[in-house]
Amino acid sequence: MNDTGVVLALDLGTTTLAGCLLDDSGVRLAVAQAPNPQRLLGSDVLRRLEAARDAQAAELQRLLVDGIDALVNELCRLAGVGRGQIVSAGAAANSAVTLLLRRLPVETLLRPPYRPADLAGAWFDLATAGINGLPPLYLLPLAGGFVGGDLVAFLYGQPQPVAPTLYIDIGTNAELALFAGGRWWVTSAAAGPAFEGEGIAAGMAFAPGAICGVQCQEDRFVLQVAGGGVPRGICGSGLVEAIAAARDGGLLDAQGTFVEPDAVTTNLARYLRPDSSGWALQLYRDARTEILLTQPDVRNFQLAKAAVRAGVDCLLQKAAVAEDAITAAVLTGAFGFSLTPPTLKKVAMLPAKMIDKVRFEPGGALIGVSRLLLQADGRNEVESFARKLSSYPLSGTPAFESAFIEAINF
Repeated sequence: MNDTGVVLALDLGTTTLAGCLLDDSGVRLAVAQAPNPQRLLGSDVLRRLEAARDAQAAELQRLLVDGIDALVNELCRLAGVGRGQIVSAGAAANSAVTLLLRRLPVETLLRPPYRPADLAGAWFDLATAGINGLPPLYLLPLAGGFVGGDLVAFLYGQPQPVAPTLYIDIGTNAELALFAGGRWWVTSAAAGPAFEGEGIAAGMAFAPGAICGVQCQEDRFVLQVAGGGVPRGICGSGLVEAIAAARDGGLLDAQGTFVEPDAVTTNLARYLRPDSSGWALQLYRDARTEILLTQPDVRNFQLAKAAVRAGVDCLLQKAAVAEDAITAAVLTGAFGFSLTPPTLKKVAMLPAKMIDKVRFEPGGALIGVSRLLLQADGRNEVESFARKLSSYPLSGTPAFESAFIEAINF
């Protein structure tokens, strides 16, 4: 543990950058997040990797460095500390973001076997990249092609499991881990940015004004808004709950299609509004703002949740573990708010026998990076742990494609 000073923990996500400052006893002094500026060159990592290959690697690195710089400024402002008080820094990122930050060749992630040349943890000199006043940044090791340091950090920050346990880091690239039979299995599935409010008509990250909860109560929808006040958009958890509420109210069928208002036998029909894609669910409206859940929004969510569910099914099959053998399912990542078991069941994102075993761990990657920084031998511990993770690629496999198709409907 550090004797003096402040430590900086970062989670460099595809869509969102998150960070926290902690004192030497582990107390959080500030927490903040910001959009990943690399979105300017692609909403997903594949587009960014292609852009890097096509001579935009320097720009992608610069955008990310600028985003980190701005996030550190905000954290220091919130904590009331100067950069000179930060004595150590660490970051977790998925494989693509890690390569883009280090400006390493990306071709190995764009073609088989989809695996970086080097999975080990690495030091990144922030000063050389243009960020002054900070110590070198330790980037956590990767576990596989698209299983990155963010999943490693999440798992490292959790208690050591003794029984079959499932872990899911939900984001643009969903990363999954299964502990069973004394060993670890890890994999990933491209879920897209819907869980983080991206690609959604009224989508936004979890922040004040985000609809983060929706409940169907008799003939009305009751909204929960982060920070209270007037809704500005809808975040990942709000998206899931809005779809679950629409299913609960009979406004959305099992195939994910909004029904005709005339087919709704309750006053909930008044929430349905015509739009360019057919019917949409009006969650909020005032003189200046209308927040709609559109048919394309539902389709984007279906693709995202099907990727997660298919990944779970394939991982269980690979490890020969039955659904009911799982003792806990720990979720972290994009959701701004914890989801209830009934909500998860209505959207069919996880096997039914697993729903009541779900536990949410907000900021799981940041917890792991913080633990690493506060341990005397944290870097060696996390690198040793990462080597225990057996990567199981899913992309393009018949098993995943079949499971994905089966998981589309509710």
